[in-house]
Amino acid sequence: MKSLGIVVEYNPFHNGHAYHIQESLKATGADLVIAVMSGNFLQRGEPALVNKWARTKMALKAGVDIVFELPFPFAAQQADIFARGAIGILEAARCNFVCFGSEEGQIEPFLQVQSFMSQCQTEYNSSVKEFSKAGYSYPKASSLAFKKVAQDTELLDLSKPNNILGLQYVQAIKDSYSIQPCTIQRIMADYHSTELGTHPIASATSIRKRLFEESLSIDSVKNQVPSSTVKELLHYLNQYEAFHNWELYWPLLQYKIISSSSSELAGIYEVEEGLQNRFKGAAESAASFKEFMESVKTKRYTWTRLQRVSLNILMNRSKDQMAAESREPAYLRLLGATDKGRQYLHQQKKKFDLPLITKPSSYKEKLETDILASMIHALPLNPANQTLIRKREFQPPVFLDHEKGS
Repeated sequence: MKSLGIVVEYNPFHNGHAYHIQESLKATGADLVIAVMSGNFLQRGEPALVNKWARTKMALKAGVDIVFELPFPFAAQQADIFARGAIGILEAARCNFVCFGSEEGQIEPFLQVQSFMSQCQTEYNSSVKEFSKAGYSYPKASSLAFKKVAQDTELLDLSKPNNILGLQYVQAIKDSYSIQPCTIQRIMADYHSTELGTHPIASATSIRKRLFEESLSIDSVKNQVPSSTVKELLHYLNQYEAFHNWELYWPLLQYKIISSSSSELAGIYEVEEGLQNRFKGAAESAASFKEFMESVKTKRYTWTRLQRVSLNILMNRSKDQMAAESREPAYLRLLGATDKGRQYLHQQKKKFDLPLITKPSSYKEKLETDILASMIHALPLNPANQTLIRKREFQPPVFLDHEKGS
């Protein structure tokens, strides 16, 4: 079986994701889809709307055959580390292709830029440092550095978020792996679009925004998500009585910041250049996470970067811990599979380049950080639901039989 790898968050799974799967299968001629999915916290430093098990079910019911977890040390990271972890897992699972959505829509410009960058890496890195010192955020500094190095060469628009991430996938592949990259055109909704509109394809950002604006009314987004997502969202809300966003975690983060010394905060991953003092000052007076973020936001630090710093504080991840854990993926944590996916696992698992984990209770030490992330993600829920989630973390993967509809 030819296998297609995709990198996803599904926060939540929507019609645009279904389009991505369908078009990626057409583009590659693959027989099944393997997703590497972020766990309970995401690349932009946000808590997932619903936990990884609910999102795994959404994926399996909508066309994905296997879901592996992208471990926390890669999932909540800047684009290059995020991409390295995700591609490493798909390569270890012996995927033939990886297909990502992009504003560009053609793979050739990504390959050209990757080749160009490999020849100008030293000059590019120097320019990034130069623009960063001038006070630009890392994404802006990277874009300006590329324009400076490339000069009049028009290869790829690196001001677009999906193009930026796509280039990191291609660079990760060309550095170490044999998986074949491809891309499809992202249609309709912009990645950061906050307005839902009436079109059936909308951004996950706009869907989440509408849910919280409409008092968690799932009917308000049912035109933009598959019926299977509607079902899982309803089930999650009925069971846990909440969808997750940063405001739920603000009291926990505020306590952690206020009760930590400046030197303790300075040891947290991504806390740099006196940011700990800015955080402590803002945390003492802010009444909400939004107010806190508005107080610490500067031109140099993007909202995403500050959310990731906040998450690292909440998770108590030190610089040394994250540096050690984010070098290379160490395992394939299976979250779920369809009947076709299980056939693939049976045929290929002995050829996998990393150990396959289907019994998490036997790998508690290896999964320690992911388990911690699940526990913290559940903290705002009532005690009974926290207990349910703790138990679920050590149960078998989700197995779905499409023919039986279960």
